[in-house]
Amino acid sequence: MIKNDTFLRALRREKTEYTPVWLMRQAGRYLPEYNQTRAKAGSFLKLAQSPELATEVTLQPLERFPLDAAILFSDILTVPDAMGLGLSFAAGEGPKFLKKTDHEVAIQALAVVDTEKLRYVFDAVSSIKKALNQRVPLIGFSGSPFTLACYMVEGGSSDGFPNARRLVYERPDLFEKLINVLHVSVTQYLNEQIAAGVDAVMIFDTWGGLLPTKDYVCFSLEPMKRIIQQLKPGAKGERVPSIVFTKGGGQWLHLLADSGASAVGLDWTTDLTLARKIVGNKVALQGNLDPMVLLCDEPTVAREAERTVRAAGIDHGYIFNLGHGIVQQTPPDSVRVLVDTVHQVSRAMR
Repeated sequence: MIKNDTFLRALRREKTEYTPVWLMRQAGRYLPEYNQTRAKAGSFLKLAQSPELATEVTLQPLERFPLDAAILFSDILTVPDAMGLGLSFAAGEGPKFLKKTDHEVAIQALAVVDTEKLRYVFDAVSSIKKALNQRVPLIGFSGSPFTLACYMVEGGSSDGFPNARRLVYERPDLFEKLINVLHVSVTQYLNEQIAAGVDAVMIFDTWGGLLPTKDYVCFSLEPMKRIIQQLKPGAKGERVPSIVFTKGGGQWLHLLADSGASAVGLDWTTDLTLARKIVGNKVALQGNLDPMVLLCDEPTVAREAERTVRAAGIDHGYIFNLGHGIVQQTPPDSVRVLVDTVHQVSRAMR
């Protein structure tokens, strides 16, 4: 039995003694020890592909801060990499693929991922679970089909992913083919993580907010709903909780609440109190402090963390997080102030 299951109870909208907190990218470049481990690995990809080192960096933030969940150290682009697109990370340039999936021949030739090529991820899950020793839950994750498609069509990072969005309009049939392959691939990928022992899963729809509503529903929301419906039970036959997060998706909260997920993640542009009124008691909510707050002085960090907790109220179906990932320049001491404030204020409120 997990010793601190506050995060899982909040996902189930059960009573909690305080608001649980974990942070997107909580294991990352803002931590000196992470940078040391990454240097030892030789590259980001080698770090992510080593179960031993992935375990090490997953646990690093938990040694510093009293976080209520760990998240698997990996990358959302492992799936297209395993499809043979040739992923690399150039210093200061972000991810790049050797092959683009931006034309009919490439998309028609695309096959569902062979999950054996992602064995290192599942081995990392098993290793992390053993190292956690039931301390806190472990979150597994994947990028959403639409978000993965954006990187695949563009060949890497891009400002606004114009080629992917153009393909949505010019060849919706072709884009749907790409999305369908990714939907099956992501479903299998998450189910393998569940089989390896993750306690919850999260789908990162980082770029769904770029779409108009009609296309968002078709190419982003519906594939995520199908993935959630097809998630397998955990080892004891229990439903594994799921979180969906669309950055820029505040206008679609009512749709996300009906996705079948246990919780909806919110970015910092969404009013937390209003979000609860919109979704009611259907789902838990997660979010949504602006990551830039952590670059401010510590009194400001504490003030804004308290403001966010109070906006959520004493609703038990709430998990504190950032509205997106921690930025590299974040001082670790600011994270400590943040976590301590969330725990202290939410305990006092209850």
